[in-house]
Amino acid sequence: MTGSRIARSQVEGPSPVTVISAEQIEAEGFVSVNDALKTLTQNFGAVQNELNSAGGFTPNGSPVNLRGLGPGRTLLLINGRRAADYPFPYNGQSNFQNFGNIPTAAVDRIELVAGGASAIYGSDAVAGVVNVILKKNYEGNVLQLRTGTTTTGGGDYLDLQWVGGKTGDNWSITYALQKFNDETVYAYQRDFMDSRADNPLPDADIGPVPVSTLRISRTNTNTPNTYFAPPSGTCDRFGGEYVDYTFRTRYSATSPLAGQIYTLGNACGYWTDVGYQSIANGNDDYAGYLFANLDLSNGMELWASAQAYYSKSDLTGGLEAILGPHTDGVGVTQTFFATNPTINSNVTVQRILTPQEVGGIEATQQKFTEKSLDVAVGARGSFGDRFDWDFTLGRADYKADRTRPRLDGSAVTDWFFGQRLNTTGTPRYLINLDRWYSPLTPEQYRGMSSILKYDAHSWVNQASFVLSGDLFELPAGPLGFAAVVEGTSQGYKLRSPEGILPTNRTVYNLTGTNGGGERDRYAIGAEFRIPVFSMLNLSLSGRWDKYDDVTNVDDAKTWGAGIEFRPLDTLLFRGNYATSFKAPDMHFVYNEGSGSFSNVLDTYRCLNAGLVAGSSACATTTYTYSVFATSRGEPTLEEEQGKSWSAGLVWDITDSMSVSADYYDIRLEGAVTTLSSTFILDAEGGCLTGLTRNRQPYQFASGSAFCQEILSRVTRTEAPGEPTDRVTGIRSGPVNQAYQRVTGIDAAFNWRLDTDRLGDFRWQVAWTHTIKSQRQTFATDPLEANWRDDPGNFDFRSRVRGSVGWSLDDWSANVFATRYGSLPNWQETGRIAPYIVWNVNVGKEITENLDLTLFVNNVFNKFHPEDAGYNTYPYFWRAYSPMGREISAQVEYKF
Repeated sequence: MTGSRIARSQVEGPSPVTVISAEQIEAEGFVSVNDALKTLTQNFGAVQNELNSAGGFTPNGSPVNLRGLGPGRTLLLINGRRAADYPFPYNGQSNFQNFGNIPTAAVDRIELVAGGASAIYGSDAVAGVVNVILKKNYEGNVLQLRTGTTTTGGGDYLDLQWVGGKTGDNWSITYALQKFNDETVYAYQRDFMDSRADNPLPDADIGPVPVSTLRISRTNTNTPNTYFAPPSGTCDRFGGEYVDYTFRTRYSATSPLAGQIYTLGNACGYWTDVGYQSIANGNDDYAGYLFANLDLSNGMELWASAQAYYSKSDLTGGLEAILGPHTDGVGVTQTFFATNPTINSNVTVQRILTPQEVGGIEATQQKFTEKSLDVAVGARGSFGDRFDWDFTLGRADYKADRTRPRLDGSAVTDWFFGQRLNTTGTPRYLINLDRWYSPLTPEQYRGMSSILKYDAHSWVNQASFVLSGDLFELPAGPLGFAAVVEGTSQGYKLRSPEGILPTNRTVYNLTGTNGGGERDRYAIGAEFRIPVFSMLNLSLSGRWDKYDDVTNVDDAKTWGAGIEFRPLDTLLFRGNYATSFKAPDMHFVYNEGSGSFSNVLDTYRCLNAGLVAGSSACATTTYTYSVFATSRGEPTLEEEQGKSWSAGLVWDITDSMSVSADYYDIRLEGAVTTLSSTFILDAEGGCLTGLTRNRQPYQFASGSAFCQEILSRVTRTEAPGEPTDRVTGIRSGPVNQAYQRVTGIDAAFNWRLDTDRLGDFRWQVAWTHTIKSQRQTFATDPLEANWRDDPGNFDFRSRVRGSVGWSLDDWSANVFATRYGSLPNWQETGRIAPYIVWNVNVGKEITENLDLTLFVNNVFNKFHPEDAGYNTYPYFWRAYSPMGREISAQVEYKF
């Protein structure tokens, strides 16, 4: 059982273990392992997904975020061995393991230990361990075909599996093959997110507003007629995508006319640009699995396994936008002086391309090719009639290639803006208005763009020797023992196109990262299970990990202790305490340089103007604008350190009914976090003005070491006509600072009822509730003691999953539900309602060898709970799926 290397007769031990069988995955309606894991109640933390990450660094990866502690703090094991990291780093910064490349056909069960387990498994087992156990000793053959679609539009898929095996007197072989294919789904296929008119909270007087897609506007704020109107008929030339629109807005809080409406002017509006991004990736996946073992006459068993995965996927983040001239090595200049006689002003511009210009929405797609291979060989046996041994050698290898189309910065500038007309001060350009107001042809787009190619590779080689058994007899029973010796070599290499690197930046409005490095680790550990008397057992575990890399980790020592008290055969009281650690993610260490764009508040400008930072007065483009930030790896990082404990009970009320409840408490210190642009600019503003965002006294003096470090991270450039120099660069980076703590309750109920006339029933319910969540980003920050209820925290406070299964003669059925707890509303004025999704299926055994099952997932076609204030696209929180009701049919044939 996951969580211990000591063989045990009881299923339940000192740490709660959640088990999902392959049969349960199918009965609850899921096609993939990741879909099932997303419903685990302990998995309540927010992650990027296919809905919102199409333009990000890992749009084809599927992370898990147990307890809301972060995707990289859950360890993925395959048959007890570490899986290779996903080759592309999460958010371009940290590493995680992909739960989306595990073939469902090969899975026997999934075991989850939620909580620190580093004393057993080493680094990364901070929030928990997910151990995927693959099939072995299988007899027979099963061919399974499932196909389905969504009732809302798109999402057709096919899943074909063949699982088989043969066993002999002293050998067995098990194999599984799987092909999965589904189509890309776009936002325009959902009427609640296909247009900017879907905004549920437009300005009460102005109404829904399209994006001003083809515009040239003065940089002056609070000035009517800011937009330079395009020539008559311009908007009609873009294939019906653009509309003529008169844009209006309100005077800002700094104006004497604050709140009143004024007209910006005419421009081309774009309602449907948001619909041209994918909300579900298209996939064409192939997977295979093979396991074989041979029992030798001397009691030794030899075994070997291989798991392979090959995938081709596509997705898109939508259409590119032109935001200004581009300078190689510097990037896009969003504010410049247009010398055209009809303009002659500092301006900003915007033009979002149309599908017709690029050659169809398919021409915007990113393409992924992923290959992973996990092979292992081993031997196991026993000696002395008391001890078992197990030796394993394994290698997990993961390669990923990515391509995407993107405009070239110089080509865009040459076509629309020409050469820069000055060398100092605000850049000056003569806009080619004929080209600006004319649609591109697909040939012209291809002429000024290229296909960018990325490739990434990660791997882990590992060897382990485990010795377990009973050391000697104690009055209350044998002293259980297990010892492990491990060696691991881990590495990765990431190569992005040269043109997107922070040092080059020749690609238009896109950045990326490179990196690569290796790490060796050696570990020894031991466990003891100590029977104190007939009703009481204690567990002790300890582990020492030695690191050979460039970081300051060097080594880490972890330990754990558990207690099992059984006053009755049917009642268990249990408790567990464990320390844990996480070595710095390799890309946090070996990142050769990454960059990112974000809209941030220039806190210093805002405070210098006598305003309160974050107020509506600072929401204008004078104070809030796009800034480029860079980050590099930091070899001096130290390990994150965790402590966790749990206590609870398991009660077998009857032979067929049981209930469990456990309290958990997890603390993490020194967590690696990246200094955000917002934090750095707030600190810079404090150091320069002596004030916080709310104009309270700042805690650090301007000459302090902290302020000297912060000021060195911000680059400002002269900006004539603006209140202060403009921020043109921020140097970010990872640091050991954060503190996190989460406490809560896990509970579960299981009941099996067998009847003669009405059939057999099975009830399963699991519930997780967060009692307290705390965090502290930096040691100088106050502790956010009520982070659980903070309006900025979008982790679910509670999760419930439950199912009712029924079978009678040749018929079977299952009803599954998952409940998401409430979340803050987008306006941070309250909370939105909980949300429940129901899955139903009915099956019939047609013959002894042939079964037919019909599935309806998301029976009531629910998309997201109502949030009337969510005025940012896609107008609902990313944790909710926009796919809607899915219907499918499955045929299974045994031979």
